[in-house]
Amino acid sequence: MQLSKYEKVRVLGARAFQLSMGAPPLVDISGLNDAVSIAEKELREGKLPLIIRRTFPDGTIKEIDVNICK
Repeated sequence: MQLSKYEKVRVLGARAFQLSMGAPPLVDISGLNDAVSIAEKELREGKLPLIIRRTFPDGTIKEIDVNICK
């Protein structure tokens, strides 16, 4: 399963906001100086603590772990 470009931006924005509000980073942040780049590295390494909920037109809901999507 793959994230759409809209889901990816939403996830990165949400995680960057969490980081900027004091959440601990889940990756080594040496050389990184802003929350967005830390969130991108967390996504690349599969360490984001987020789940996406997709609602389909027929009313079904599917929850997707961001870490299994690349």
